[in-house]
Amino acid sequence: MKVLVAVKRVVDYNVKVRVKSDQTGVDIANVKMSMNPFDEIAIEEAVRLKEKGIATEVIAVSCGVTQCQETLRTAMAIGADRAILVESTAELQPLAVAKLLKALIDKEQPGLVILGKQAIDDDCNQTGQMLAALADLPQATFASKVEAVDGKLKVTREIDGGLETISVTLPAIITADLRLNEPRYVTLPNIMKAKKKQLDIFKPEDLGVDVSPRIKTLKVCEPPKRSAGIKVPDVATLVAKLKNEAKVI
Repeated sequence: MKVLVAVKRVVDYNVKVRVKSDQTGVDIANVKMSMNPFDEIAIEEAVRLKEKGIATEVIAVSCGVTQCQETLRTAMAIGADRAILVESTAELQPLAVAKLLKALIDKEQPGLVILGKQAIDDDCNQTGQMLAALADLPQATFASKVEAVDGKLKVTREIDGGLETISVTLPAIITADLRLNEPRYVTLPNIMKAKKKQLDIFKPEDLGVDVSPRIKTLKVCEPPKRSAGIKVPDVATLVAKLKNEAKVI
């Protein structure tokens, strides 16, 4: 079974993001970038499926600028067999990415597609669901456990009320949640091996996909700064302030 895994290059989760002075977006100049943490979990899960003998090939896919090749090399260092970059300088919104992945599904015919449940930059949490609709495939979102049973996948997924276990037939789309696994440490020998692995580059037009933005960002603002707290002498004063000033009771 061939497994396709989508990975995204995002601002590293340790970096404190800053809004541009003209409020058109987030400043990413000279900022450390890395693989989206949820996508790293998705790659790890695909590699584990290969190690169990369930998957035969793991293909990492990224859509974006040329520098996404670094992210794909990291994915191959974790254990992906080859990689595909759909290179574009345009702003790729979830629907555009889903259409690009749909075109790659038609091309590669994978038995399973795994994505991170969301990217930590835009937090859209839409691509996996849109891809399942476009490809007309069963989906299991927010997966915290994946097991192969009788040619199907039994997926435990996280919902508001707790956990839900569902069974999906293959091919299928899975989006990885935080508790699905803990990605392995990438070793230097694997990083060196990844440099020799196959990386194919396509343009959106090669796949026949229009990536024109459907949504326009009007303004990006930092959240308002919180005012300093104060100490009150007694409970009565606290209740009065909550009632008269904060108006929460």
